[in-house]
Amino acid sequence: MNKLMLTNEAVARGAYEAGVKVVSSYPGTPSTEITEFVAKYPEIYSEWAPNEKVATEVAVGASIAGVRSMCCMKHVGVNVAADPLFTAAYTGVNGGMVLVVADDPAMHSSQNEQDSRFYARSAHVPMLEPADSAEAKEFTKKAFALSEEYDTPVMLRLTTRVAHSQSFVELEDRVEPAPKYFTKDIAKYVMMPAMARKRHLVVEAREDKLAADVNESELNRVEWRSKKLGIVCAGAVYQYVKEATDASIFKAGIVYPLAIEAIRKFAAEVEELLIVEELEPFIENQLKAHGVKCHGKEIFGKQGEFSSASIREKLYGVKTPAPVAEVPARPPVMCAGCPHRGVFYVLKKLGVTVSGDIGCYTLGAQPPLSALDMCVCMGASIGMAHGFDKAESPLKRKMVAVIGDSTFIHSGITNVVNAVYNRGTSTTIILDNSITGMTGHQDNPATGKTIKGEPTNKLDLEALMKAIGVDSVVVVDAYDLAAVEKAVKEETAREAVSVIIARRPCALLTKKYPPAFKVNGDKCRNCKACLKIGCPAIENIGGKVRINKELCVACGVCTQLCKFSAIEEGVK
Repeated sequence: MNKLMLTNEAVARGAYEAGVKVVSSYPGTPSTEITEFVAKYPEIYSEWAPNEKVATEVAVGASIAGVRSMCCMKHVGVNVAADPLFTAAYTGVNGGMVLVVADDPAMHSSQNEQDSRFYARSAHVPMLEPADSAEAKEFTKKAFALSEEYDTPVMLRLTTRVAHSQSFVELEDRVEPAPKYFTKDIAKYVMMPAMARKRHLVVEAREDKLAADVNESELNRVEWRSKKLGIVCAGAVYQYVKEATDASIFKAGIVYPLAIEAIRKFAAEVEELLIVEELEPFIENQLKAHGVKCHGKEIFGKQGEFSSASIREKLYGVKTPAPVAEVPARPPVMCAGCPHRGVFYVLKKLGVTVSGDIGCYTLGAQPPLSALDMCVCMGASIGMAHGFDKAESPLKRKMVAVIGDSTFIHSGITNVVNAVYNRGTSTTIILDNSITGMTGHQDNPATGKTIKGEPTNKLDLEALMKAIGVDSVVVVDAYDLAAVEKAVKEETAREAVSVIIARRPCALLTKKYPPAFKVNGDKCRNCKACLKIGCPAIENIGGKVRINKELCVACGVCTQLCKFSAIEEGVK
């Protein structure tokens, strides 16, 4: 049976067919849907972990217990997962273990263009890279087989275009491997220095064997066309190259270890060897180091993602005709009724310096709010605020960190512990919208529901803050501008660490909204004060303000800005 599938869904299907028992992940675009689809299979235990390090450790533990396990994340998540991953490469596996990573060339929803292939090389674990949904399913199954054959974690790499593309997949039955049982083996599973030194030798021997065996792998293939030009590529780029050129292609299904000798043979058959790969010259540099004459990056560069049109233009100078009409840019904005909007309005009004974090609230950096001053990675806002505080800047009492509830659990808690322990005076605002918003409404430990919607213990953020030594914890309604302003003024004046929890559920969690607000033209003085919050439901048409009833969720924040009471509730 064939089914049209999103590639992320195909990875989940591959895990199902491979007999996987445990999947632990942290949501991150473009990888999120993999675990959401996994959760639909009752045969697989699945969960959202607090962060990628925890998810990887859960997968390692399940693997050692003897079952096949998987963890999924986006590229920056591998930075968090690297600690257990690198040492799991030493311990090896019992049941097969696969780490799925989705890279984001062109940074559609990310803060950098990190190339995860280098993690596979650095951790000395193999990495597979499919080019479509059908391959994604088969490569996932093959990854588990390789994991058990070579006693190693295996990485499966997607990129945004592959993860979110669709193609037909042949569905097969689930096959559960024969059960494996944990056998106590300190030399293999306890990585104290004496054991780790010996296991490092095992890793090197395994890598040498993989490097030799990969030259015969069916996951790599050659497609002979014109021998004037030969191209080495992988993943989504393979699809572009196949469409844009008539060159012969060496398609690398395994991108680490690279099939050096197989590519060397391929190179001998073509007049020119070109490496076409997004981001870093990962394949190109390895081939050059092994004496294979090739080139590529001087043509294509290291930034952004490719397309058939861009490859055709770079190679042949053929430009794709420009569209007749330019499509207007539509940068992302916070939704109408977003509870973060009022908080950022207050912070800008008070002239507070703000260290931001990764999530919907990062959009608070954009006009007209322009409230964020710095943002690096998940959880960093609190640490940066503490560092700003310790730098003894003249602004130190007007420095706050903002962070979402899911991100706070991901990697913000330890930063508050650090600030309390080291006698800081920074203020953190937890923007608690009761969900993991930016990646599509996934539950987290503070929502009281598991990935399958089952009720579970709900993390009490207020009690947690008190437990780690925060003396002042204030909870406010994020829609109440006066309460938010009062809390910010009072808490930033303290000589100790303080936390404000600005709580209001994401406006998209419910579709049952009161009637939209409207502008009373007789009362409106056209002062435009309501436009300062940047709500997409408030429109400036022909110099007159109106509220788009199709967008308004009746949050009421705009009514607090109008001095003339011109914004009124709609009629039921």
